[in-house]
Amino acid sequence: MASITLLILAIILSFRTSGATSRGGLFEASAVTEKHEQWMARFHRVYSEESEKTNRFEIFKKNLEFVERHNMNTNITYKLDVNQFSDLTEEEFRARYTGVVVPEGVTRISSPDSDKKVSFRHENVSETGESMDWRQEGAVTSVKNQGQCGVCWAFSAVAAVEGITKIEKGELISLSEQQLVDCGRDINYGCKGWIMSEAFQYIINNQGITSEDNYPYLASQQTCSSTDPVAATISSYETVPSNDEEELLKAVSQQPVSVTIDGAGLEFQQYKSGIFDGDCGTDPNHAVAIIGYGVSEEGINYWLLKNSWGETWGENGYMRIMRGVDAPEGKCGLARYAYYPLA
Repeated sequence: MASITLLILAIILSFRTSGATSRGGLFEASAVTEKHEQWMARFHRVYSEESEKTNRFEIFKKNLEFVERHNMNTNITYKLDVNQFSDLTEEEFRARYTGVVVPEGVTRISSPDSDKKVSFRHENVSETGESMDWRQEGAVTSVKNQGQCGVCWAFSAVAAVEGITKIEKGELISLSEQQLVDCGRDINYGCKGWIMSEAFQYIINNQGITSEDNYPYLASQQTCSSTDPVAATISSYETVPSNDEEELLKAVSQQPVSVTIDGAGLEFQQYKSGIFDGDCGTDPNHAVAIIGYGVSEEGINYWLLKNSWGETWGENGYMRIMRGVDAPEGKCGLARYAYYPLA
């Protein structure tokens, strides 16, 4: 009798580990088709040709199976789910929704092992506290959506400028990413990517940036239009010493900080909730703003990131990601290139 019971348990386990089950039972084709139709309705996805729908369905199915298999693991700190990116391959997702280009010379950022130092005014901060959330201080605008245009660098930079403007001047204003994309043509590749430091330099040279209401986002590079009136200014920007999460913590305790990150992996793409500790590299291809940090109930240290993929990704557009990992670059390389503006 015991051997029969063990055999039954083994069969059940084999179904689970092979991804043959889902939340609703057996992972049958009809169930996947129904999920795909529901997903299409939710995200208003329409395919022009049946062949395209068939191709996208196969990608969706693969991503759904990846999500289901991941979430069956009880020893994880984060969950995945299907979202607006679930009919894209990793390669397609990287090409359409990331957008960091690190130009020559940016490696000048100092590191703990470098003799060449750069100005870092937060280095003497002694008290950072256990947690900080700049949303609670009213220094973070609502989550935005870059769409299929690789201008994450502009959204990251703008989030940091919005933050320091509120901190120093008491007013939270949603600023214009489109102005950076259109009017900074000499210092960026538009939807093909650039880096946040050059966005800050444009704002300095231009003696300010206008509001989003005055110059709304269009998800494509356009001809530069009127940038008046100026809604916010910065005097300069500084860099955080590279590959040093402790120094990064000091900076974030004082203001939101723009960082680059490797956000192109499938787990990052399908992230839903929890403290991310998934597979990723350290080479920058995306940009976000660190708007805080904290410690979970389980005692896990994390960074709080504001992304630019809309509110249907992650925790209403935000991500908590592991802090203090055993790598100088930080999780997904977020400590490699970090900048903050000065009012």
